[in-house]
Amino acid sequence: MRRQDFIEKLKKAFQVNPIVALLGPRQCGKTTLARFYFKEYFQVSENYSSHYFDLEDMEDLYRLDDPKLALGSLEGLIVIDEIQKRPDLFPMLRVLIDNHRDTQRYLILGSASRDLIQQSSETLAGRISYLELTPFNFIETHNLEKLWLRGGFPLSYLANTEEISFSWRKEYIQTFLERDIPALGIQIPSKQLHRAWSMLAHYHGQIFNASEMARSLSVSDKTIRHYLDILCGTFMIRELKPYFTNLKKRQVKSSKIYLRDSGILHALVGISDKNSLLTYPKLGASWEGLAIEEIIRHHHAREEECYFWATHSGAELDLCLESKGQLIGFECKYTSSPKISSSMLAALNELGLDKLTVIYPGGKRFFLHEKIEAVGLENYLLSG
Repeated sequence: MRRQDFIEKLKKAFQVNPIVALLGPRQCGKTTLARFYFKEYFQVSENYSSHYFDLEDMEDLYRLDDPKLALGSLEGLIVIDEIQKRPDLFPMLRVLIDNHRDTQRYLILGSASRDLIQQSSETLAGRISYLELTPFNFIETHNLEKLWLRGGFPLSYLANTEEISFSWRKEYIQTFLERDIPALGIQIPSKQLHRAWSMLAHYHGQIFNASEMARSLSVSDKTIRHYLDILCGTFMIRELKPYFTNLKKRQVKSSKIYLRDSGILHALVGISDKNSLLTYPKLGASWEGLAIEEIIRHHHAREEECYFWATHSGAELDLCLESKGQLIGFECKYTSSPKISSSMLAALNELGLDKLTVIYPGGKRFFLHEKIEAVGLENYLLSG
């Protein structure tokens, strides 16, 4: 899959800065996208190998033992894959790009956020743009049911059978814990992190309670917070911060968490096929997470623009987005006939929302209130 939308984003990013970091979870398609872009950049493929460095390949790793020697004479686009394995390269990239700004461009790929890839933000400030590549989304697949069950990781989504897809995701989780986390220099026993991740899967769509988890795992609240930060920083979990207003009502101050890929969620809780999904006790929460992730991607919203809202009296809103000077709200309901609720009216009035959209699995579009519209998820995502 060519993923033309992301290729266009890369082109625009390189118009701003000479270095672009393409970040996203392992196996989400970063290398494939880089190859498409690389060949388009050069128009020919002969120069590909000499300008491409895969840091999971020992030969390429050795080539960069002396990065100034290996990179200094190259021209055009230079790709460095799995940059998190060599964060010490960032200072040298700054020197190289300052000396060769007219002749070199760097596309660096990483499986961790810039917060986890140390040195990058500080060393390359003013020279680097960041793009996040996600697994497949609905606009790319046009099959919401399959995307919901399998998730968007290419090898899971494109697997020949549900059994193969489920097995791939279980293996992915194990590899992530045993190889990818240690590769980031994080020393946590894989079984302990697996237990925490599985427990977080059961908190999917709920308020994060560090103390409760800490007691269950016999660790400190600080340790649980550390686990959550790691899983957020490796694009596995989305942490929605609470939206605060100057209201007298007591508001929920803890975050809400979602596993970002529904297929990984289902693998962690043992859902392998459609039948087991439809009988899952937290079916609504699973669908809500899918909808929220798709809405955020649809709006190209940054992490700091995404919130949820809740009060201790019970009023809540699944998602608030600050977009183009407006505050828009979303309530995601797994129902065939969404209805207006007191929570929706409270959110509309107390937050001063410009609009509130109720997202549901159906196909119709209709108003529940002059500022509250019910829209099927597919229709919303296709509306542009």
